[in-house]
Amino acid sequence: MELILRRLPQTTNSSISFQSFKSQPHLPLFTLLLSPFRQTLSVSFTIQTSIAMSDQEIGKGSPKSSSLSPYEEAMEALSSLITRRTRADASNVGDQFDQLFDYLKMLDLEEPIANMKVIHVAGTKGKGSTCTFTESILRNCGFRTGLFTSPHLIDIRERFRLDGMEICEEKFLAYFWWCYDRLKDKTDDNIPMPTYFRFLALLGFKIFAAEQVDVAIMEVGLGGKYDATNVVRAPIVCGITSLGYDHMEILGNTLGEIAGEKAGIFKNRIPAFTVPQPDEAMHVLEEKASQLNVPLQVVTPLDAKLLNGARLGLEGEHQYVNAALAIALCFTWLKKTGHVGDIYLEQTNTLPEQFIKGLTSASLQGRAQIVPDQHIKSERSNRLVFFLDGAHSPESMEVCARWFSLAIKEYNPDQTLFHQQLDNSKFSHEVVKTHNGERVSQGKSTPILLFNCLTVRDPQLLLPHLMKTCADHGVYFKKALFVPSLSVFNKVGPQAFTLTDPRVDLSWQFNLQRVWENLMQNSKGKNTDIVSEELKDDMETSASNCEHSAVFPSLPLAIKWLRDRVQQNQSLRFQVLVTGSLHLVGDVLNLVKK
Repeated sequence: MELILRRLPQTTNSSISFQSFKSQPHLPLFTLLLSPFRQTLSVSFTIQTSIAMSDQEIGKGSPKSSSLSPYEEAMEALSSLITRRTRADASNVGDQFDQLFDYLKMLDLEEPIANMKVIHVAGTKGKGSTCTFTESILRNCGFRTGLFTSPHLIDIRERFRLDGMEICEEKFLAYFWWCYDRLKDKTDDNIPMPTYFRFLALLGFKIFAAEQVDVAIMEVGLGGKYDATNVVRAPIVCGITSLGYDHMEILGNTLGEIAGEKAGIFKNRIPAFTVPQPDEAMHVLEEKASQLNVPLQVVTPLDAKLLNGARLGLEGEHQYVNAALAIALCFTWLKKTGHVGDIYLEQTNTLPEQFIKGLTSASLQGRAQIVPDQHIKSERSNRLVFFLDGAHSPESMEVCARWFSLAIKEYNPDQTLFHQQLDNSKFSHEVVKTHNGERVSQGKSTPILLFNCLTVRDPQLLLPHLMKTCADHGVYFKKALFVPSLSVFNKVGPQAFTLTDPRVDLSWQFNLQRVWENLMQNSKGKNTDIVSEELKDDMETSASNCEHSAVFPSLPLAIKWLRDRVQQNQSLRFQVLVTGSLHLVGDVLNLVKK
């Protein structure tokens, strides 16, 4: 395996074997090789190092702007792989899937992937959660884990996790340029550079192979059959999470068609697990499994009693389904890889301690996550609280609404203030008291909706599910705020965020607002106190202010309005549900966490 190292000021040729350093797996070899030309980079794999001849010879795949940092330069190169096609473009389906195997040859990844012990997970809802539980369990069992997920919320490195931590910047850059430059050199008009997600999947395989992970957990990006992660010929075990209507512009208009695409990850005689599915979807999964002699089993939701009084690391009742699937995947992986003797698996009335620790310590940004806004200058941290969930399908909207409706009551009950730490999706149940020992007065609670979704999704399906489920739990939004995306979809990295753009097209947000206002008009009489008087004024920064909603030309303006309102009125307490898009959730986190 060669690693091309970029931007060295002199011509050098060297070859160093890692075998002599095997007893010291974290020895900073790059320091020995490159000092003082590069920062220290620790690696733990056998390496044949070809140090590049010159900047002109090896830097073909990257911009030469001296104003960019090394990481920004990599993001510029990665952004060049984003195509202008929309996901609804019919040519996306099976788009020259076989080219992926050409890329594997170029990157010498065929044998490493064949030897990789992969857990492959597809589905509509719960893929990220299931993969997160799976990784956490096996890490707590003592294995070196690699986790590939999508999308990222703030930084692209979130997609590549080693032992539960996103890959460090130094390693990311080394692996990124090794893959990018080699592909740039070997591709041509007949086999062009891989597109954005395909490159990221290839990079993930490269990282996990080079880092010699014991297990690689690969989350499908879209569909299954033609997804870039589906180059794995023989995974150890496969999982299919809950199926529903999403990405219909690509995967099909029926649950059967969608299930058929997801079942594309099934491999001959490789065991697979799924969760309870609608009959139409289950029939297709069973048919595809039968054709490939796949032993397909359906898992039932995890019994909370098996956690010995602890709570899952990810909030929401639906997570017990995802946790059960993760447990099945881990049990099967342990058995098929010969580790059954390491952990006692046979008892059915309890879980191994490592499994419980993995399930209860798992964390995932943007899924049922609660983040108090630390920018509010107040003694109380609960004046403005963001409840973040990247739901974007009708089914997940219902799940999100149930979680939010219960969470706002548990987070701030009438008599007691529960303190929520940043980046922790669980309630800590710590009572916060004032200096004189009295409980803090909570003020008036005001549920607010902050929403956006992609134009390929139908708000006539999403918003009614959200509104009705919340209303069924006695929760009524006092105002809905609709904003355009802050992320620029043809850019990756810090430059992908634009705070102001006077040319922004708000036609989609106005459409979302019309849908919401119509729903509110139809629901009049069911809730007599829908709009607070405090929210009817001071909307100069909005592009359109209606009785029940407002459109803001940017997300920062919407957040500024929320902050100003709670600062000006000490009796207000906003509980803001951010949903409809993981991109929106990431944008909010990017602003709130600064």
